Amino acid sequence: MPLFPSFPTRPQRLPFVLVAVGYLLIASAYAELRLPSVVGSRMVLQQEVKAPLWGWDEPRQAVTVIGSWGASVEVKANADGKWMAFLQTPSHGGPFTVTIEGSERVILENVLIGEVWLCAGQSNMGWRLGATFDGAEDGATANYPNLRIFRSERNHQPTPQDDCVADWKVCDPVSAEACSAVTFYFARKIHEELGVPVGVILQPYAGTPIEGWMPRDIQLGDARIRALIDEMDAESARYDLEKAKAQLARAMKAYEEGTRRGKPRLRTPSNWGHQYPGNIYNGMIHPILPFGIRGAIWYQGERNAKDLAQAAHYEHQLPQLIDFYRSKWNTLSEGAVARDFPFYFVQLPSWHPLQTEPVESDAAWAVSRDAMRRVAGSVSNTGMAVSIDTGDEILLHPKDKKPIGLRLAYQALHGAYGLDFVEYGPLYRGVRQEGDSMIVEFDSIGSGLITGTHGELDSFAIAKADRTFVWAQARIEGDVVRVWAEGVSNPQAVRYAWAMNPSGRNLLYNREGIPASPFRTDKWPLYDPDNYEPVEQFKPKTPKGYQAIDRDRPPMTQ
Repeated sequence: MPLFPSFPTRPQRLPFVLVAVGYLLIASAYAELRLPSVVGSRMVLQQEVKAPLWGWDEPRQAVTVIGSWGASVEVKANADGKWMAFLQTPSHGGPFTVTIEGSERVILENVLIGEVWLCAGQSNMGWRLGATFDGAEDGATANYPNLRIFRSERNHQPTPQDDCVADWKVCDPVSAEACSAVTFYFARKIHEELGVPVGVILQPYAGTPIEGWMPRDIQLGDARIRALIDEMDAESARYDLEKAKAQLARAMKAYEEGTRRGKPRLRTPSNWGHQYPGNIYNGMIHPILPFGIRGAIWYQGERNAKDLAQAAHYEHQLPQLIDFYRSKWNTLSEGAVARDFPFYFVQLPSWHPLQTEPVESDAAWAVSRDAMRRVAGSVSNTGMAVSIDTGDEILLHPKDKKPIGLRLAYQALHGAYGLDFVEYGPLYRGVRQEGDSMIVEFDSIGSGLITGTHGELDSFAIAKADRTFVWAQARIEGDVVRVWAEGVSNPQAVRYAWAMNPSGRNLLYNREGIPASPFRTDKWPLYDPDNYEPVEQFKPKTPKGYQAIDRDRPPMTQ
C-alpha cells in the first residue's frame, strides 16, 4: 500500500448505478443517529439540572429524549443534522435508562444521576493510579459501582472536533488502575462523603502548555502568546509537504531495515502540533462541551514554568482559561452549568535537588506557585491544592498523588458542597514588623499551626532593604509565626519555601495535615524583563535502579 494515496485530478464519469448507490450510501450515513462518546451508557448526569444531551441525525429530523425517571423533551435537528436537548434530571439516583428516538431508536443503559466533575491538565493529571504509592493496593479494592470514569485518548487538532475516543466505565479494579490517581482519590472522597453517584470526565494530555487548552483567537490580545503564534505560523508557512514525505520515506526505509527504532510518522507543520495555542482545546475540550458538570479540577503548569518570565505570566493565563471555560459552558448549556462553577487547581509539587539556599533566585516553579496562590486569592470560587510536600528530586512525575487528590476533594467538599472541611493549610494573610522581627499572619489555620517534623521551623528567609535574603529563625506563636535573623535589623521582607524543591525543610502545616503555601511578602521584581535571558531548565537524569521513596508528613485527618 503506498504511503501517500493518489487522487484523480479531474472529474471522472461514473456509471449511473454507481452514482445511485453512492447517493444511497450518503443518505444512509446522514440517516444514522449518532451520539458523541460522552453521551453513552454508564454515564453520570449532573443532578437537578436540565442536562445537555446532543447528537446528529438527518437534517430537520425530530428527536425525542426520554429519561426513565419520567422526564422527556422533543427537539429538531438543524440543517447540518445536529440536535441539542436539555433533559431535566432529578435528585441523585439510578440506574436509569435514556432513550433517544430519531431516525433510529437508541437506549442508553445503566445511567446514574449525581455529581460530575471535569478533570483536565497535563501528564501529572493523567498519571495512572497503578503507578503511584498505594495505587496498587487502593486499586485492587476499587469496586465502586456508582463511581464512573470517562477518560479520553490524547488528541490535538487545528480545528475544533465533535468527538473524542473514550467511553464511560464503571469503577472496578481494572478501570481504577487505568484512571488518573489524582482523579481517583478526588472522586472516591467526594463519593464517600456525599453518598451519591460521581462521574469524572478525565481529559489529560502530557507536555502541554496552558495556551493549548484555550482557543487560539481569544489569546491574540496577549502579547507574549501572540508572538509565539506568529513565530509558529511563520515556521509553518515554510513547511514543505514534499520534503516531509521524502524524510518519512527515508525514515521508513531505515525502520524496515532495522537501523531505526520507533515507527516514523509524517512531520507536520508546527501549527498542527500539540504545542500550538488552541490545538488541545480543539481535541480534548470542545468534544465534551457542554456536558453538564458541577465543577472542574486542573493539574497543569509544569510546561509553563520553564523560566521565570513564563512562570510569572501564568498569573494572567490561568484566570483567562477559568473565565473562558465558565463562560463557554454556561452559554452552551443554557445555564445548566453555573457561570461561576467551582474550579480547583494544583500548585506545583517539589522537583530538583533539595533546597540549600535561603531563596533560589532562578526557581521558576516557586514563581509559578506564587502565581497560582495569587489567582486563588483573586478569582472567585477557585481553590488551590498545595503539594510542596509531595514530589521527587529526580522524577518529574512523582508517585505521591494521594495527598493531592484528597486536598482537591477538601476544596470541593468545603467550597462546592458546604461541608465542614478545612480546605487549606496556612495561607499567608499579612505581615507586620515588630522590632527586628516580622510577624506573619495566616488564614486557614484549622485546629492550629504545627511543624512538619520535630525541630526548628527552618523554611523561612528574611531580608533587609538591600533585598539579600538569609536563612531566618522562625517560631510558631499561637496563630502567627515570628521570623527573625541574627544581624538583620529593620527587616523588610519574608519568603517561605522559595525554591524548586523545599520539601527537605521543616515545613509549616495546620493540624489537619495540610501544608502552608509558599509565599513572599515583598513586591520586588523577580527578574528584569528588559535584560532577562532564560537559562535551560535542568532536568535530572534518573539513575539506574532508582526507587522513589514516599516522604514523611503529618497525617491528614479529614
